Amino acid sequence: MGLIKVFFWGMMVSFLGSLPLGTLNVAAMQISVQESIMNAMLFSLGSLLTEMIYVRISLVGINWIRKQKKLFRWMEWITLAIVVALAAGSFIAAMQPHQAKNVMLNNHVNRFVLGLGLSAISPMQIPFWFGWSTVLFTKKILIPKNSYYNLYIIGIGIGTLMGNCVFIFGGKYLVQNLNTNQGLLNWIIGGIFALTALILLIKILLNKDAAKKLETIK
Repeated sequence: MGLIKVFFWGMMVSFLGSLPLGTLNVAAMQISVQESIMNAMLFSLGSLLTEMIYVRISLVGINWIRKQKKLFRWMEWITLAIVVALAAGSFIAAMQPHQAKNVMLNNHVNRFVLGLGLSAISPMQIPFWFGWSTVLFTKKILIPKNSYYNLYIIGIGIGTLMGNCVFIFGGKYLVQNLNTNQGLLNWIIGGIFALTALILLIKILLNKDAAKKLETIK
């Protein structure tokens, strides 16, 4: 019963955590619209694999992670640069009707590898999952055993995939069934990326980024 409970907690938290607009789920939606659902699913699988690895590391190596402040700072700035580039790419595509595809995604990088890489440089998920894991440890839902860790992480992976599917299939539905103009969608997606970049910049400048959040988690 305990194993089933930790599995569903991991899946539920991951699913709900994947629903707010963010870099990865919006990128997955854009790939589904501009390329194919298969490529978007590959992108999502790559991103959730990185997330699962990060969670596993956070469960056993949080003391080491806490000391990597300089690494987190660099990762934050790199993430910001990529989000700004994605926003610019979406705006460029919106302004050029013949170029419907985000130029930042117009490459031959395997979508699984792309998802893996973009997720790897997004450090905010580490304090998010360490915080939730701490809560579950406190409530005796998550127990320091490999069997619990494994099912918890599998639940997280499934939850993230379910959350991304909302964006992947939702974006496809908007374009195909509601006749949403793809140029308009590019403007909206560009705006989301731009807002995300602004929020991330403010967090970095106010020292409320991932490295700082790890310090506040006990």
